[in-house]
Amino acid sequence: MLLASHTGLPLEAGLDEAGRGCLAGPVFAAAVILPPDFAPAYLNDSKLMTAKRREVIRKEICREAVAWAVAEANTDEIASINIAQASYLAMHRAVDQLRQRPEHLIVDGNRFRAYPSIEHTCFVKGDGRYRSIAAASVLAKTFRDDRMQALALEYPMYGWEQNAGYPTEKHRAAIREYGPSEHHRMGFRLL
Repeated sequence: MLLASHTGLPLEAGLDEAGRGCLAGPVFAAAVILPPDFAPAYLNDSKLMTAKRREVIRKEICREAVAWAVAEANTDEIASINIAQASYLAMHRAVDQLRQRPEHLIVDGNRFRAYPSIEHTCFVKGDGRYRSIAAASVLAKTFRDDRMQALALEYPMYGWEQNAGYPTEKHRAAIREYGPSEHHRMGFRLL
């Protein structure tokens, strides 16, 4: 069962990212502040949910959250500052966009670049421990999947509608055959 809060503060925001291990596309991040009684039955780490369930929960999060925001860092930024720093940048941008300023940030993972004037706590597998981090994981994943679906229409050969830019054998085979696109992360080992 997921926990409602780490600090007990009413404006604690959960943060998570999606797309860090991909070969193509931006990295997305979300920040979510939930009401203390928000506990949908199937909320979990987005990787453990079906796509259909993620979409249902996404709507509930967007409707019920005290505040939520999704942001990204693009492939040029990933190449310029590295994927870890780009993930933190996307998280900071998501926090910047929240309509209420958080009192504390709880972050999925073991590292984070401190956000100015807001304390944070990192949790390995936090998306399986705290509701707000799980909610952030759902928003980051679904919004990123939407972007990759749109990019797949322009670049159908890479199968992004199915692999979302992750390093599947089909994706690597397409890179071998067609070469990388402008959305591929050139600093990553593509083949």
